[in-house]
Amino acid sequence: MIVKIYPENPNKRDVRRVCEVLQQGGVIVVPTDTLYAFACSMQFKKSVEAIAQLKGFSLKKAKYSMLCASLSQVSEYVRPMDKDTYQLLRNALPGPYTFIMDANNEVPRNYLNPNKTIGVRVPDNSILQAIVEELGCPLIGTSVRVEGEDAEPEYLTDPELIHDVFESRVDLVVDGGMGENEPSTVVDCSGGNLEVVRYGKGEINIE
Repeated sequence: MIVKIYPENPNKRDVRRVCEVLQQGGVIVVPTDTLYAFACSMQFKKSVEAIAQLKGFSLKKAKYSMLCASLSQVSEYVRPMDKDTYQLLRNALPGPYTFIMDANNEVPRNYLNPNKTIGVRVPDNSILQAIVEELGCPLIGTSVRVEGEDAEPEYLTDPELIHDVFESRVDLVVDGGMGENEPSTVVDCSGGNLEVVRYGKGEINIE
């Protein structure tokens, strides 16, 4: 199933339709401000396991991001930030960034990296923000990609193509227009340190 939602004015009825699928433990594909992402409600462990299978990883080895609607929502799931970290996130979000943060006890351990951290995102995408706000909790997501012939991952940017490839393996694809083909910039903020792990779409200066 594919649902077209326009970013200029996300239709509330269609947003609720997407959330109904998520509330039933469904796995969806959703646009962000960078790549399209496999996503599910963070309340359903089995759905996260299904996403790991889509990516060809075990649950423990898969790397997820928590997709939030606002910095305020992020703060509900991470340990208290120092002043520099908070200012960095405040200036950068919403935007094409993933910040690796020390998670608090509100984040299920299955989604955490071995050092009890998780990537958090607040994408600058009105469709995703509308879905998360309607759902009332973050999504757990990871980029949509397929393995290329040369073992290099290929990011899929056309929602109709994504639907053709994954129709039988996901419950719904949100068509929010053509996606980007560049991932987010990743900044590790855990342990009070600020370090750029990967440069992507977002420009950032942490000096």
